[in-house]
Amino acid sequence: MKAEEQITAPRLWMVLAKAHRSIVGYIEGRLAEQGLGLSDFAVLEVLLHKGPQTISAIGEKVLLASASMTSAIDRLEKRGLVARKTCDKDRRVRYVDLTASGRELIGTIYAAHERDLDFLVDGLSGDERRGLYDGLKKIGFAAKGAWKEKYADDSQEQ
Repeated sequence: MKAEEQITAPRLWMVLAKAHRSIVGYIEGRLAEQGLGLSDFAVLEVLLHKGPQTISAIGEKVLLASASMTSAIDRLEKRGLVARKTCDKDRRVRYVDLTASGRELIGTIYAAHERDLDFLVDGLSGDERRGLYDGLKKIGFAAKGAWKEKYADDSQEQ
């Protein structure tokens, strides 16, 4: 393709989708080497960076459905990586927190994860990273706005 050729939106979408698939495949493979799936890693990562959370709060952050969240928490609890704790102020509220072994494991795995991501973007200059970041943010905001507009209009018609 010549440099002056325009990159169409469908072509950009295809490259973005393929890049995403490749990145996710690589990251999932690296996590599997550590005995974790992507959803379990995401839960541990949230707890590492945000501290104790309710299951619903974790689910909102990692975009998992409630049933999937419960399964992930159950798996992690069975491995001794997280523990459920009742809130002192409201006994109906239960928090999930890392255990000492969970904190140690995710600390090690997250450091490797950062190195893996650095490896993937190593070929990009600072300007290329900034351009990619800014462009993806614009696309994301445009898609989010279009989605809200479409479905906000649909809900008002009913």
